[in-house]
Amino acid sequence: MDVSGREQTSGARKNKDMEVVLGELAVMVADILQSDGPEGLGIVMDTRFFEDLELESIDLVALAAALQERWGSEVNFAEFIAAMDLDAILGLTVGQLVTYIVGRTDVTVGH
Repeated sequence: MDVSGREQTSGARKNKDMEVVLGELAVMVADILQSDGPEGLGIVMDTRFFEDLELESIDLVALAAALQERWGSEVNFAEFIAAMDLDAILGLTVGQLVTYIVGRTDVTVGH
C-alpha cells in the first residue's frame, strides 16, 4: 500500500523496486571500485560495466559475491551471464542486471 492506504499498481511497484536496486547496485559498485561514493560514478540504467565503469573480470567476481550476500541464491550472477556471448557480457548494462534482480527477488527481503 502507498501512504494513502491504496495498493500500489504492479507497474509502480516495479519502478520503485528498480530504483531501490539501482541505488543498492551503485553502492556495491562504488565499494568494489573503492570510489568515494556512487554519486561520483554517475551510475544510471544504461551505464555499461566494462566500457563506462571500467570494471575488470575480478571486479565482476566481487560483484557476484556482493549480490549473493544481499539477495542470496535467488540472484546467481554466473547463471545470469552464462547464456551471454562475450560481446553481450562486455556490453552488459546496469539496467540489464537491475531488471534481472527485480525479476528474481522480493527487493525488500533483507531490509
